[in-house]
Amino acid sequence: MTDLEPGLGSAISFVTLGVTDLPRSRAFYAAMGLEAHPRSNEHVVFHDLGGQVFALFPRAALAEDAGVPVSDATGALAASLSMNVSEESEVDAILQRAVRAGGRITRPASSPPWGGVRGYFADPDGFAWEVAWNPSVTLDAEGRVRL
Repeated sequence: MTDLEPGLGSAISFVTLGVTDLPRSRAFYAAMGLEAHPRSNEHVVFHDLGGQVFALFPRAALAEDAGVPVSDATGALAASLSMNVSEESEVDAILQRAVRAGGRITRPASSPPWGGVRGYFADPDGFAWEVAWNPSVTLDAEGRVRL
């Protein structure tokens, strides 16, 4: 690829989860601290992440939009979303918040081979979220990873 050709570099502007029950997922992510953007409606929920958008969209509608059969619109655990935190104690606190909000812990907070602490929770549709405290990762004042 040449510099004149478009690519994916800094082009990821939306992360959209295809969910089975939009009101349930909206409530879960609200309980996890994400405020729905005013442009959200009964068909889609947007969360402004300061330059990126985290969206919730009904799974069947997402499959139709992508031109794939609904039966192919599965695989919630084929990928994971991850958030790094600045304090080790935040890992378990966020895992417990997910449980209170209706999610489930899939891997309790523990020490991975790379160091630090990490744990995983699944949202009501089974989408995997990793929560990690990694002493070798730098977070800026807004909590964004700086490589």
